[in-house]
Amino acid sequence: MKVTCTQENFKKAIYSTERVVGKQITLPILENILIETENGMLKISATNLEIGVFLKIGAKIEEEGKITVPARLLSNFVNNFPASSTVSLTVVDQTLHIESGSSKAQIKGLMAHDFPIIPEMAGSFLLSLPAQEMKEALPRLISCVSLDSTRPELTGLNLVLAKEEIRIAATDSFRLAEAIVTLKKEDPSVYDLFFEKTSSIIVPQTTFSEVLRVISPETQDIKIGIEESQIFFQIDNVRIVSRLINGRYPEYRQIIPQEFATKVVLEKNDVLRAVKIAGIFTNSKAGEIEFSVDLEQKVLKVQSRAEEVGENLSIISAKIEGPAQTALFNPRYMVDGLQTIATPRLALLMNSNSSPAVLRMVQGENNEEITSFTYIIMPIKN
Repeated sequence: MKVTCTQENFKKAIYSTERVVGKQITLPILENILIETENGMLKISATNLEIGVFLKIGAKIEEEGKITVPARLLSNFVNNFPASSTVSLTVVDQTLHIESGSSKAQIKGLMAHDFPIIPEMAGSFLLSLPAQEMKEALPRLISCVSLDSTRPELTGLNLVLAKEEIRIAATDSFRLAEAIVTLKKEDPSVYDLFFEKTSSIIVPQTTFSEVLRVISPETQDIKIGIEESQIFFQIDNVRIVSRLINGRYPEYRQIIPQEFATKVVLEKNDVLRAVKIAGIFTNSKAGEIEFSVDLEQKVLKVQSRAEEVGENLSIISAKIEGPAQTALFNPRYMVDGLQTIATPRLALLMNSNSSPAVLRMVQGENNEEITSFTYIIMPIKN
């Protein structure tokens, strides 16, 4: 193989692929990136057998060929390239000779034919989602995914398809987040046929972490295809393929109250500060803080106490609609929820000390709720 390409494109290609590579004691080939020529392009691929990533970049190809080289070594070298416009790649006797500007290296590789085949999509894409909306929504959702492998369905994000939108949810049983994103059908007839058979899938959290990392400020759309228990993402020139998680996701919509007795509008930073302080005065990571909605004083009281530590009380001005409420919450889950709020003010919605509470962003003089994102947190029962 003898190839020349731009340094910028090569760097982006290595960055977009090397993160999926893991430490593989039993299969050393999976620690490598596959570099190959294909149809007049330079193709860069990586996989850990759960997720596969590949992309093609323009290149001047003098000799066809392919090789796999250690991902971490190549990435570290590429990240320290001197300023130059081009990169030259040559393969001789299973060794990659790489040169850019004044820097040269020889990296010993492994036989390319041992590299696992990354599945290609046979049909067409089903739908596309607005990339920048997803870039905002995914971090809010990923923080709620369960880390407990005994319930694999909760280690992923649930995608619930509809005619004009997609609901994406994540939960660890203690809190739940849901984002609603508009969708565009890439092929309406194919989408409608798929939708008749399947309306809910579960995608591993690690897959969406890779999707999030690849989205750039210039990315417009994320195209999605689903085939044979696998999901395909096309993000600019990067293709990500992942297995889907088998299992049935909980019917989470049933636990989200349709109406709320009490609505409390608060300044986000005031509540966040109060919760963080209250968390200091709990006796363990599983400690509890008390939220008290005081209708007479028009305030929210946030307090906690522990015999061996002390006690704390913060009083926050609030706009309150509905009756007074008191409930106990886990401070860490409440902080996580508050940090998903992107507006200066938020609405805390409650019914009782035992039913789910909701955090939503609000906007405008009338504090209208933004329903495209909802964070649900379960109170701690006495």
